[in-house]
Parts: sequence; C-alpha cells; structure tokens
Amino acid sequence: MLTPKRVKHRKHHKRNFSGQSKGALTLAFGAYGLKSLTGGWITARQIEAARRAMTRYVQRGGKIWIRIFPDKPVTTHGAVMGGGKGAVDHFVSVIKPGRVLFEMDGVNLEQAKEAMRLAAHKLPMKTVFVSK
Repeated sequence: MLTPKRVKHRKHHKRNFSGQSKGALTLAFGAYGLKSLTGGWITARQIEAARRAMTRYVQRGGKIWIRIFPDKPVTTHGAVMGGGKGAVDHFVSVIKPGRVLFEMDGVNLEQAKEAMRLAAHKLPMKTVFVSK
C-alpha cells in the first residue's frame, strides 16, 4: 500500500475541504482515465484495491498511472473520552470533484472502460470514465 516515507507533521487536523480541484483536471499521461465527480477521502487500501482490479482485468497489459497519493494521516483511539488525540491509524488522499484519479494506456477502449468500471466499484465516490 502507499504510505509516505516521512511526514513534516505526524498528525493533521480534520479540515472541511470544498470546491473544485485545482490540479489534475485533464489526462496527462494515458489515453483513458477515471475522474471524480464528488469529493471525499480515499484510503490507501482503496487505492490499492482499485489498482489491483484494473491490473488483473487487463492481465498486466498496458500501463496504469495513479494520480493520487495518500499523504494525510488519520488518527483513532478508544471510545473513552480524554487521553488526547489517538495514534495514526491510516493515510488518506483528499479528493475534490474534477480530479483525475487513474490513467491507463496501451489497451483498447472496451478493455479500459471495463477496467475503470471495476476500479470505480472499489472507490467511495462517484466517478466518470474520460478519454482523450
């Protein structure tokens, strides 16, 4: 799974992000892509599950680019109040609407569409298939 090697701050605040994505709005590497329509958090586990689904479907053919990286730490601790902020549990990537999440090239349109559909089922947000 994807995790940062080092982080500047061990624990982050929860912030309410809104608005459209400023970057990664168009395809930059491949001919086909998966674009988010809604915002939210995607965990490192969900990114890995989507990557595996795409890779397995195209049987290691073509090339896949992951355009997101989970760099925000999420903390958890027990249900008892007090004791401060919990330890880092996992990492997430903050996604805004309009961001390209995955790109693919080296496969035909039908293969890319089906692979992206399988990957979209692993993600917690609405997505749309885009092509050049």
